[in-house]
Amino acid sequence: MDERFAEVGNGITLCYETFGDPSAPPVVLIMGLGTQMVAWNSDFCEQLAGNGFFVVRFDNRDTGKSTKIDGGHVPKLHEIALRRIPRPAYKLADMALDTVGLMDALDIERAHVVGVSMGGMIAQTVAARHPRRVRSLTSIMSNTGARLSGQPSLRTYPVLLGTSPTDREGFIARGLKTWNTIGSPGFPRDDEALREMIELSFERGPSAAGTARQLGAIIASGDRRRELRAVQAPALVIHGEADPLVSISGGRATAKAIDGARLITIPGMGHDLPHGAWDQIIGAIAQHAHAADVATGDVPAVKAA
Repeated sequence: MDERFAEVGNGITLCYETFGDPSAPPVVLIMGLGTQMVAWNSDFCEQLAGNGFFVVRFDNRDTGKSTKIDGGHVPKLHEIALRRIPRPAYKLADMALDTVGLMDALDIERAHVVGVSMGGMIAQTVAARHPRRVRSLTSIMSNTGARLSGQPSLRTYPVLLGTSPTDREGFIARGLKTWNTIGSPGFPRDDEALREMIELSFERGPSAAGTARQLGAIIASGDRRRELRAVQAPALVIHGEADPLVSISGGRATAKAIDGARLITIPGMGHDLPHGAWDQIIGAIAQHAHAADVATGDVPAVKAA
């Protein structure tokens, strides 16, 4: 991995990696809750770059090799259950600023912003609050923060709310159980690749406290439907029809909240990026981004880092 680091403001340093030609239109990939950038599989990133893009993936704050918010309030289980976070360490808007700060560090003026799950929420927030920085928005398996849509099924709670092991084998076993619970029932699972990703995540530095703070940021940010009305960029929403963690109603609500957004649902897809759906997902992102650039007359606006 060709990992690099960028100071993005407010004392935050993000670990990132790039794929493709730096002169091509940039695509910034934002990962989900407690999940490191390596969950954007390198081959996925290479394939997306092969469609004519400069692809950037990174660890969110409190994840992987990016800055951990030491001393920030770690939400208690009862606070999460009651959806009341009295002292959130940060909110989604702060994580959106991290993304914009990374773009600044890479001399990216405007990017196609793509996010999954919590990353989709961050991508939505970037598009709503920093419209001049976004060429297009793609929100995958995400929601609007509204309580009546995009909620997890009850069977996911025991895995998601359990204690995260600190030993290597325990961490790997729990990771496999988690992804098998929330993953795609309609696609073959590459268990070897999944295990490699989890092992790499352990080696790069997981943070249970960081995951809790990120969850606190989601809850503290509340219902974002009103904010999503401000999104001006062409928007694409992708959601798995078998997603047990963020129900498909979350994708439908997102598409409804953003004026002109297009919704694509994928049968058999859960809360992951199954290899069998890559062609459809990558193809949809690429087509959407290229169409947005044609519509706006955008030209590449990135320099080599």
